[in-house]
Amino acid sequence: MKQPELGQKISELRKSKGFTQEELVEQCNISVRTIQRIEAGEVTPRSYTIKTILSALDYDLERIQTEESRVAKEFKKLFLLDIDDSKEVGFLIKQLSIAWISGIVYFILGFAEITVDYYRYTEDLMVTNNIAYIILKIGMLASVILFTRGFILTGKIFKNYLLRITAFIFIFIGVLFYIYDILSLYIVDFDYQFVLGAEAVTYGVVGILFGISVLRLKNGLGTLATVTGIFEIITYGFMATIILSLIGLVLLTPTIILEIILLYKVSQILKAKQKEIALG
Repeated sequence: MKQPELGQKISELRKSKGFTQEELVEQCNISVRTIQRIEAGEVTPRSYTIKTILSALDYDLERIQTEESRVAKEFKKLFLLDIDDSKEVGFLIKQLSIAWISGIVYFILGFAEITVDYYRYTEDLMVTNNIAYIILKIGMLASVILFTRGFILTGKIFKNYLLRITAFIFIFIGVLFYIYDILSLYIVDFDYQFVLGAEAVTYGVVGILFGISVLRLKNGLGTLATVTGIFEIITYGFMATIILSLIGLVLLTPTIILEIILLYKVSQILKAKQKEIALG
């Protein structure tokens, strides 16, 4: 565990024990100033000092490390960031199937989202109530996360690190913007033009990198990867300009279709491999 998390943990443990900093000092022979700096996150103490402090607080260092490790592992498991190479092919096929099916859901819901947002932002008219709007946005967010996870997995399979990192960034910025969409229902001073501009530029820049990473799949996926990558670069290139973002929005339709087909093809390649293993 790194600072400032370690300092915060020590402070929490000390307070839960009812110790003042001075009382803790008496237990472990460390100056008050040192304790203050550790808890404030100003310094990273030596392992011996950490063990001494935690011993005085009746807390095991390995327990902290285990807690941190468990959270990290669950996070990586959720977003398919850390997959054991020995994972069964069936698991990978299942995750990819979830991804391309979620892509179809995302594609269909996208038309409803575009319609609702068009009236909201251009006509200042909500065609749905707030609950329906929130449900739509949550549905879109869930589908885009599951869909994009497929590209993280594809990047792992084809050893394409750029694809994995750009796909994860897509998920991250998607979470941010969808949360903002929901919160904006209750924010009076909502400058939607600024947010839409920032969204177009952010997605545009990341999308171009994403397209480049998809092009790198051509050795394994052939022409499909090349065509998809080119569409990605052109689509998100238009979005990044803001002025021509409407063209990018139109091109997003065939781009998403190509992405769905690409993930489906990867799942079929794995299914063929699974049959080979079964027959061999």
